[in-house]
Amino acid sequence: MLFGARYGALEEARVLLLGVGGVGSMALDCLYRSGVRRITIVDYDTYDVTNLNRQLWSEQHVGESKVEALQQHYEGIEALHVKVDEAWVKAFDFTPYDVVLDAIDDTKAKLALAQKCYAKLISATGSARKTDPTQVRVDSIWRTLGDPFAAKIRRELKRRRFDRNYRCVYSAENTVVKEKGSFMAVTGAFGLAMCAECVKKLMERAR
Repeated sequence: MLFGARYGALEEARVLLLGVGGVGSMALDCLYRSGVRRITIVDYDTYDVTNLNRQLWSEQHVGESKVEALQQHYEGIEALHVKVDEAWVKAFDFTPYDVVLDAIDDTKAKLALAQKCYAKLISATGSARKTDPTQVRVDSIWRTLGDPFAAKIRRELKRRRFDRNYRCVYSAENTVVKEKGSFMAVTGAFGLAMCAECVKKLMERAR
């Protein structure tokens, strides 16, 4: 009813989601409930008690592989239990996917992703140490102002002489907390914004 004939673009799309933690698990849930079914999730971690405050389904699967546990809740998704690092990004074939969602923390892997598949990339920056979900934004990597992690990514991309554009989910909130704690209102907002941006990208392809 909402997307009309363009809804088919969601059903037919292939989405690659890298990282299914606090941001990625919410993005996955949103995508699946929006009609995207051909999703491949990639993560190497297992659920820990420290994940319970922000990661969907974590309380039911402590000690288990995240991607294998999530397959039990989202029928039909594909799972790769591998570590997403720079070497993996450089070796992996991203061609079959319409959109690549980056919800990982590894800086070198993020830089490699930008260089390899910027045209289909939506990347999340830092959501830790934030408490205000109303300051979550989506914009070009070059306009991610107020986010120290995004600033680091921009500096490194410039050093590599990368001048292309891709979309980022970031927070403009200034943090005063030093401890690396996370608040689900913010990590969840990141994941939902990432899902919305992915749906928008797929809808644009359907025009």
